[in-house]
Amino acid sequence: MIKYFISGDGRAPEQIELFKEKCWIDLINPSDDECEDVSNYTGIPEDMIKAALDEEERARTEFDDGNNMFIVDCPLIEDNDGSDGYSTLPLAVIYNEKCIVTVCLKGNTVLKDFITGRERVRTDMPLHFTLTFLLNNAKRFLYCLKQIDRKTRRIQSEMEKTMRNTEIIQLLDLQNSLVYFSTSLNSNERVHEKLFKIQGVAAREEYMDLYEDVIIEGKQAIETCNIYKNILSVTMDAYGSVISNNANDTMKKLTIITILLAIPTMIAGFWGMNMPVPGQDGYAFYQTGWFWLVMGATVVLTVVIGIFLLKGNPFKKPLRQKKKKKDKKQPRE
Repeated sequence: MIKYFISGDGRAPEQIELFKEKCWIDLINPSDDECEDVSNYTGIPEDMIKAALDEEERARTEFDDGNNMFIVDCPLIEDNDGSDGYSTLPLAVIYNEKCIVTVCLKGNTVLKDFITGRERVRTDMPLHFTLTFLLNNAKRFLYCLKQIDRKTRRIQSEMEKTMRNTEIIQLLDLQNSLVYFSTSLNSNERVHEKLFKIQGVAAREEYMDLYEDVIIEGKQAIETCNIYKNILSVTMDAYGSVISNNANDTMKKLTIITILLAIPTMIAGFWGMNMPVPGQDGYAFYQTGWFWLVMGATVVLTVVIGIFLLKGNPFKKPLRQKKKKKDKKQPRE
């Protein structure tokens, strides 16, 4: 898709049907024919226009015969099965004496703000346009980072009530998103640093103010991303320990249940032993004393084993206490 805009009297640029000099050309997933037409209109090489159409394209700058290109990674919010997913996508801002060209595979939120007039830009001031875009792109990263933090806190509050695989997978997705953001922000920072070398940035105070804002917002986004990434990493490690402890507790309980369930089998086996049992051949209660003695001993042994397994080893604490007493008795040198 291709759209043409040019600055008018209003805050928002006016959309026009055909190419004019000093206009802004917005390309969203353009076809080969559209790229060829724009190249013919503007004099920008076709391979430069298509550079940002590769999802794996790294953030970089390129200057060729008056054509200045800045490729940066932009945050992208996607709908994944009813839940927001976060990733990045390269976008190119290319300008020369004739016009400004932006190229991306998908629509960009910052550029939409330019089109609607929410953020004012002029198509006849390409350097101002580029700096304004980079500044708002860094702010967009900060907005997405705050959304990730809010979503992380919400998932954590849900996991305090019940821990399911769904919440853990969501946290893993957010952790991956922060890794992508961190890589993209560091790549964008290198592009920001090269802006100062462009002729014209240091010439006007307005451009220098914008440039400083771009650097500040970019560094703030990097620091914020690193903080959230470290917090989420520690959180995932903590939840991993909790899951491991829960699994150990479950196995312990199952072991205790298995041992205790074996007791009725043992007791039932006594009826097959070579000793008189109640109700056998007219034996009375007082004539089966050995049976009741064995039964009583079994019950007592079962209770002792159950207490031992439920409470843990009762000998650990006295041993530690004895060890401490021995350490205290050792003379100081």
